[in-house]
Amino acid sequence: MSDLTKGNSLKLIFFFTIPLLIGNLFQQLYNVSDTVVVGQTLGVKALASVGATGSINFLIIGFAQGLTAGLAIITATRFGARDYRGVRRSFAASIVIAIIMTIVLTVLSLTFVDPILKLMQTPASIYANARIFIRTIFAGIFASMTFNLLSNIIRALGDSRTPLIFLIIGTIVNVFLELLFILVFHMGVAGAGWATVISQVVASLLCVVYIVRSIPLLHISREDFKIDTKELWAHFSTGMPMGFQLSIIAIGTMVMQAALNSLGTDSVAASTAASKVDQLCSLPMSSFGVTMATFAAQNFGAGKYSRILEGVKKTLWLSGTFAVSAGALVIFLGRPIVTLIIGDADEHVIQLSQTYFNIVGSTYLLLSVLFIIRNTLQGLGRRVLPTLAGVGELTMRVFAALFMVGAFGYAGAVSAEPLAWLGSCVILVPSWLSAIRQLKNLQRSEDVATGKTDEKVVEAEPVTSAKEPVPAQN
Repeated sequence: MSDLTKGNSLKLIFFFTIPLLIGNLFQQLYNVSDTVVVGQTLGVKALASVGATGSINFLIIGFAQGLTAGLAIITATRFGARDYRGVRRSFAASIVIAIIMTIVLTVLSLTFVDPILKLMQTPASIYANARIFIRTIFAGIFASMTFNLLSNIIRALGDSRTPLIFLIIGTIVNVFLELLFILVFHMGVAGAGWATVISQVVASLLCVVYIVRSIPLLHISREDFKIDTKELWAHFSTGMPMGFQLSIIAIGTMVMQAALNSLGTDSVAASTAASKVDQLCSLPMSSFGVTMATFAAQNFGAGKYSRILEGVKKTLWLSGTFAVSAGALVIFLGRPIVTLIIGDADEHVIQLSQTYFNIVGSTYLLLSVLFIIRNTLQGLGRRVLPTLAGVGELTMRVFAALFMVGAFGYAGAVSAEPLAWLGSCVILVPSWLSAIRQLKNLQRSEDVATGKTDEKVVEAEPVTSAKEPVPAQN
C-alpha cells in the first residue's frame, strides 16, 4: 500500500502511474493479441468481425470498468482519512453492488446482442463471427467485473504494482490460449473470446489470493456486510454515474461504428487495426488520469487540498508533453506498425489507417487534458459533470455520423474522436475552474483551523468536510 498524501507529489504520481501504465498496456494487449492472432490467422474479414463489436463491448465492459472505478473512489477517500473500518465497509458495499450489476449486465447484454448488431448495420459477411465473438465476451462479464473491482480496490490503497503483475500473467495466459484455441482446436473467433474470459478469471483469482494473504485491511467479516441504505446509496451514486459516463461514450462509438460499417469492410478493418495502435499510444494519458483520481481522493480525505492542485498542474505538463510526442509517433510510424498487424497485402486498408493516424494523432493534447481533468473531478466526488461530459462526447459523435461521414467519408468518421474530446472539454473545464476555487477555499479553512494562518475565509462556494468526496456541486 502507498500513501499518496505525503512526499513529493510529482514523484509519487509518476511512480504510481508507471505500474498502472504497464498494467493498462497489458490490458490492451488482451485486445491487441485478438487483433494480431485473428488478423494473421483468420484473415481480414475475421478481423473486421472482431472490430465491429468493439463499441458494443465497450458499452457493457466499459460500464463495469467505470462502475468499479467509482466504487473505489470512496474506498480511497476513507483510506486517505485513515478510516480503516470505513474501508472494509466500502469494500463490502462495492461487492454487493458489483454482484447485482453483473447479473443485470449479463442478462441484458446476451438478450439484446442481435438487435444491437442489426441496428449497427453490421455487414452480412461478418455478422455471424461478430455475434459469436461478442456473445462469448458477454458470457464472461462476471470475470471482467471481478477483476476490475478487485484491482481498483487494491489501487485505491495506493498499490498499483500488484494489479500489474496479475495483468501480465493474465495476458500471457490470454495469448497462449488464443494460439491454442485458434491454431490447434480451430475454434475461430470464439477461441479468441474464450481466451480473454479465461485469462480474466485467472487474474481475478490471483487478486483474491493476494488480498487474503497480504492485505489484512481488506479482510471483511459478516459484520461489514451489515450495510444500511445510506452506505449503499453513497457507493451506488458514485459508481453509477462513472459507469453511465463510459456507456454514454460507448453509445457514441456505436453510432460511429454503424456509420463506419456503412463504408464497407475495408473501413472497418482499417479502423480496427489503427485504433489498437491509437489505444496503446493513449494509455499513458489515460493512466495519468486514473492516477489523479486516486491521488485526488486520498488527499481530499486527508484534507490536503492545495496538494491536489499542485499535483494536477504538474501532471498536466507531464502528460501533455507525452501527448505531443505520441501524436508525432503515430503520424510518422503508424503505417509500418499497421503493416505488422495485418500484413502488406491490402494497401487500401493501410492507406485508410494512415488517415486515421493523421487526424487523431494531431489532437492528442486535447485528449491529455480531458483525462486529467475528468478523473480528478471524479476523484473529488463530482458526479454529474463528468457524466454530462460523456453526453457532450455523444453529441459530437452523432454530429460526425450524421454530417461528417456524408461530407468527407472515412476522414469524417475518424474526425468523430477529436470532436468528441472537444465536446467533453467544453463541459469539463468550467467545472474544473469551479473546483479550483472550492479547493482553495477548503485549504484556507483547514489552515485557519490548524492555526497555520490568520487569514479570514471567504466562502465563495459551499464547503464540505473531508470525510467523503465533494458532492456534485456542478
